[in-house]
Amino acid sequence: MALEYAPRGLIGVLTPQANTTVEPELAVLLPPGVAMINARLTSPKPTIVARLLDYLRDLEGAVAQFANAPLAAVAFACTGASYYAGAEEEAAIVGRMEAARGVPVVTAGQAVRDALRAFSAHRIGLVSPYPDDLTQAAIGYWEAHGLEVARVSGSTLRGGVFHPIYAMDGAGAQAALEALDPVGLDAIVMLGTGMPTLRPILAHGRRQGVPVLSCMLCLAWRSVEAAVGGRADAASLEGWIGGRDWRGRWRMRQAEAPPEGTEPGGGVKRLE
Repeated sequence: MALEYAPRGLIGVLTPQANTTVEPELAVLLPPGVAMINARLTSPKPTIVARLLDYLRDLEGAVAQFANAPLAAVAFACTGASYYAGAEEEAAIVGRMEAARGVPVVTAGQAVRDALRAFSAHRIGLVSPYPDDLTQAAIGYWEAHGLEVARVSGSTLRGGVFHPIYAMDGAGAQAALEALDPVGLDAIVMLGTGMPTLRPILAHGRRQGVPVLSCMLCLAWRSVEAAVGGRADAASLEGWIGGRDWRGRWRMRQAEAPPEGTEPGGGVKRLE
């Protein structure tokens, strides 16, 4: 059955409870004909590690929020959970959910893995917004997938805000990207689904020929290909790199660049 707003496929997105980045970036990244509905990953646990593990280990309960919506794919928009659970447990949980729901389940971590494999990348650099312990867990996760983490660039986080990562701006993420030396790397990965990455990716789709990926970019690419039955290969990924396929949608959503024919406040200009 084709849906009015999702004739090519509907993606059920699972987002960490306070994350303010996933939905806005997917609104830009998803192509025409593909739509999303969103549910929140929640946990009352007192520590970030415990909450992250809850998000993944209760994946069945989170997906149940979608009831009988005709999903073409499920997108798990959280990477920290994968880092702490590890690649083996993540794969087992995903396998069980796919068998139970009968649709592809794509985690952000596995989407990045697939993108790196598509580009035959082995030696990577990371742009991390995380504290040291989570960065180390991320490094272990990528090494478990057979990758060499050659360099890591950290981000400057703001204090006194509701969440140090979700409160980041694109300029801060871009500065961290530009601080990473790309020489000798096969790919650069901007970590997390909470750090805003579309602005820096538009500025640096490739750095000295090295592709710049983010967890959200890869999750969107892999989920769309899964939903529409496409080929998740290097050729399909190329259109996402540097914003070739979504740059126009990003510009349309920027407050400083209203669409032609409108006032900055959003009203339609009157012709005199």
